[in-house]
Amino acid sequence: MPSRTALGTAFLRAVHQVLDAPPRILEDPLAVPLLGAGALRRITEDPEAWQTPGRRGLRAHIVLRSRFCEDQLEAAVSRGVTQYVLLGAGFDTFAWRQPEWARALRIVEVDHEATQAEKRARLQTAGLSVPDNLTFAAIDFERGTLREGLARYGGLLDAPTFFSWLGVSMYLDEPAVDALLVSAGAFPAGSGIVLTFASPSDVPSPVEAAAASIGEPWRSRFEPTHVEEKLHSAGFGQVGFLTRADADARYFAGRPRDLPVPRRTSIAWGVK
Repeated sequence: MPSRTALGTAFLRAVHQVLDAPPRILEDPLAVPLLGAGALRRITEDPEAWQTPGRRGLRAHIVLRSRFCEDQLEAAVSRGVTQYVLLGAGFDTFAWRQPEWARALRIVEVDHEATQAEKRARLQTAGLSVPDNLTFAAIDFERGTLREGLARYGGLLDAPTFFSWLGVSMYLDEPAVDALLVSAGAFPAGSGIVLTFASPSDVPSPVEAAAASIGEPWRSRFEPTHVEEKLHSAGFGQVGFLTRADADARYFAGRPRDLPVPRRTSIAWGVK
């Protein structure tokens, strides 16, 4: 069955478009059409239900990570990256709203087959065709390497590549996380990655508990220093994190304070 957490993420992106004030952190006009009219009714029938501190905080994190990743992708394209791989793409809509600077990219969406089938069905219902530069790749991160999987779907293993890995690493065991980073780090100089991770905690967060309750438990957690070590070991010479202060200055300070700045440093980046 398709990932329910991926659908939940898509729904919160839609809520951001409907309820949050402009300028939005992430402009995604396709978020609502992809989910259908039922999603819009659910949002507008009880808008206050989406304004609890927990839901506002989670929504802020979700749209922030996507916006930061797409900004980093644009910088990667300017330095010569020609391929964009979304690891655990879920219901991301970048390929359908790609700006002019992305038109020459080869875009590969990686996810489980059931989630991709659900996305294709929703795209058809919304009247959205698959862009010519997009490939769907059904790859299981825990059954074979990323490079082997990409090769099966015509991925370019010798092209400078940018990887988006958002909201996925916590659902994998540490060996699978390490293997994927090593695979990504084997791509040519100029390649890059943006990823999110869960930090250790003695008490499961509401988000973690909700994921476990629908059969998608978190399986790994890392301190930021551990993530930094993993990225360096995988071959990424430049490594950093989106800090709270940077996130505020770049994405929150110039708009109404209807969403909180995420408190934790859980968005990392690496460049070869």
